[in-house]
Amino acid sequence: MERWITTLCAVALLGFAAVSDGHAATLLIGNTETSSIVQIDTETSEVKEFIAAGSGGLISPDDLTYGPDGNLYVSSGTNTTGQILKYDGKTGAALGVFAETPGLRRPYGVAFGPDGYMYVSSFRSDEILRFDAETGDFFDVFAAGDGTMDGLNGPNDLLFTEDGRLLVTTQGSVADASGEISFEFDSQVLAYDIETGVGEVFVQQPSPSPDSFGFVSFLGLTIGPDDLLYTSDFANGIRVYDPFTGTLLDELDTNFTGTTPSGNFIGNLAFLEEDLFFVGFDLNNGDLGSLLLATDGAPDVFLTDALLQRPIGLTVMPQPIPLPASLPLLFAGLIALRGLRRR
Repeated sequence: MERWITTLCAVALLGFAAVSDGHAATLLIGNTETSSIVQIDTETSEVKEFIAAGSGGLISPDDLTYGPDGNLYVSSGTNTTGQILKYDGKTGAALGVFAETPGLRRPYGVAFGPDGYMYVSSFRSDEILRFDAETGDFFDVFAAGDGTMDGLNGPNDLLFTEDGRLLVTTQGSVADASGEISFEFDSQVLAYDIETGVGEVFVQQPSPSPDSFGFVSFLGLTIGPDDLLYTSDFANGIRVYDPFTGTLLDELDTNFTGTTPSGNFIGNLAFLEEDLFFVGFDLNNGDLGSLLLATDGAPDVFLTDALLQRPIGLTVMPQPIPLPASLPLLFAGLIALRGLRRR
């Protein structure tokens, strides 16, 4: 019996190792300037096109989100138009328009909720819209700004927390009927109860980064491996918050050009295992983009490449679990167990 248990444990460990040895190393970056998406292998630093400029009708891809089906959903649109486009998550092949409605204007954040809906922030209409997560059919306007402080003023990124709250970053801007915006309020992080639709301010506008032009513009949201909330500020800086209380815990420098006020602006952010990557572009160098690593000190420039033009969107490409490699080990284990049972 002891030998049987030992063999079983060994087989289980070998099988687990074979299944778990995949390493996600590819990042996808959306270029708002060229309306294209590139991929970067962080192990080899290879940069290449993933979705060609304008493919499938792509316009200014501000947000890249992998859906439950493994496909890539990309926000696309202008000040007065908007669509969520669907692409093959592995090849980048265009799969058509997944979701659209006349009220969707310059969509930014996309998030799949636990209630079976896809939530989309309509940046130029100050709304969050809901679509059926399987069919893409429009369902309703989940939340809308009313032109007052602490409201949905210029919604950017969306993120669901483990307890089911919907977080949204706001720029603090208000759009008119033509989609033009004016900056009237603070940039904040709001939290919504998706059952009641009630929202509240979760994070008030912090003090501007000393390297910025004197303003704050919350943009990206992600939960780190330490279970803390990380936010990017378009104007400069990454801030870390307690995801339950909204307490500010840390601030990371993102001024990779070393200019004051900074000539670089920041897009979205994403964790690749323990490494926190973010994208940025240099306003003083033709919006040339860079992929960067956040550190406790000055940010590290991972690479700068001509294929990156005013990058904003950023996501990690999921890697397939190498199940076939584990099958021989599992079969060997079963044969071994069968042999032990016959003795």
